Formats: sequence, structure tokens, C-alpha cells
Amino acid sequence: MENTKKAQSGSRKLSRFGRHPQTGYTVQASIWLEKDGELYIGGGRAALLEKLEELGSIAAAARAMKLTYRNAWLWIDAMNRLAPSPLVEKITGGAGGGHAQITDAGRQAIAQYHELRTKLAKIT
Repeated sequence: MENTKKAQSGSRKLSRFGRHPQTGYTVQASIWLEKDGELYIGGGRAALLEKLEELGSIAAAARAMKLTYRNAWLWIDAMNRLAPSPLVEKITGGAGGGHAQITDAGRQAIAQYHELRTKLAKIT
């Protein structure tokens, strides 16, 4: 009996994300937005914007996500360039040094991205 239980539990794999045991076919999907063939926003970039809003620093957000500062800045630069208005503003100088902040357009982009993910999750 014990061998049977092991065999049954061994035949069920966790989903790729480890949420629940999966049997049979499942549908998985990712979503990102491109403009003119260039990545505008996806899961990683949305997470970077959220970390930036939380921490107030590109460097701190990059560290928290285990990204290099250069990659984080390139992502932000691309999003700012592709968006109708900047998603992130860099503020230089001051007693505590410079920092970065998410604009209202950035908050809106994050919210819209999450809405798209929610809609996608409902149909998959």
C-alpha cells in the first residue's frame, strides 16, 4: 500500500511555478506589450516600477531584484522613450542626493498591465 501511495503522488507534478499539483494539460501564458517591435512593459519591468516606487531609488530597486543598475536603467529608459509620457522621473542633487520617482503615467501603466494579466488569467 505504501508503494502505491508513493507511485500515485510521484506521478503528479507541481506546476512550473510550484502552486498546485497539475495533472493533464494546462494552459500557461505570459503577457507583455510592445511598441514598434520593442518591449515596452512586461512582468519584470512592471515589478521594477513597483520596486522603484517602494524604494525611491533605481539602484535600490535594481539590487532588490538582483538586476544590475545598468539593466534597470536601460529598462526604464526604454519605457520612458516608448510611453506617451515618462513613467519615471530622475531628480538630481539635494542634500540626500538624487532619487527617482514614478509618475502618474507610471502608476497608470502598472495598473493597466495588472488589469491585462487579470483578464488573461480569466481566459487561460
